[in-house]
Amino acid sequence: MTKPSLAAMATARLYLCTDSRRERGDLADFLDAVLANGVDIVQLREKNLEAADELAALEVMADACRRHARLLAVNDRADLAVAAGADVLHLGQRDLAPATARRIVGPDVLIGLSSHSVEQARAAAAVSEVDYFCLGPIWATPTKPGRPHTGLAPVATLAAEEVARPWFGIGGIDESNLDLVLEAGARRVVVVRVLTEAADPAAVAARLAGRLTAAG
Repeated sequence: MTKPSLAAMATARLYLCTDSRRERGDLADFLDAVLANGVDIVQLREKNLEAADELAALEVMADACRRHARLLAVNDRADLAVAAGADVLHLGQRDLAPATARRIVGPDVLIGLSSHSVEQARAAAAVSEVDYFCLGPIWATPTKPGRPHTGLAPVATLAAEEVARPWFGIGGIDESNLDLVLEAGARRVVVVRVLTEAADPAAVAARLAGRLTAAG
């Protein structure tokens, strides 16, 4: 049986990872701005949050995603994905195995997997429990300190292989280098600071989404 959110993932282009914006206190308004202007998936990524605080932020995010008919992703925590009613659980290479996570979240939650090389990407594409994967970081990024960046060559290699599974380029992507990622062959991207640090996140989201749509 087809997962209800698979169709949404198939057409998704712009994936945002954000913290809970506790210092700004504007999470709901920020989400409304970006989800109304082209962000297809939003994931909470904030280390060292207590489970209760993470779930409270996820409830705000779930409400925004329902209003805008977008996908909510949870990072790492299969238990919180279930508790929050998330659409997506995203796993790293050293998190739960996808098969284990599937037993926890059930058949309808999409599972994503991070990959940091062409070989890991190919392996992710071959795992039946994995519904999409990410490849990167393309450029060094403070959200993953100490992790070597891959550059654009793996993106070009993977794009040439025409992998059927949806995949996203990730790592340091912003308005200044998006065209390089598109030229390498990626058609979906994960972004962080370009939106979380934007003075006008709605306008930036709209520009990014427009360029991704135009790329096909």
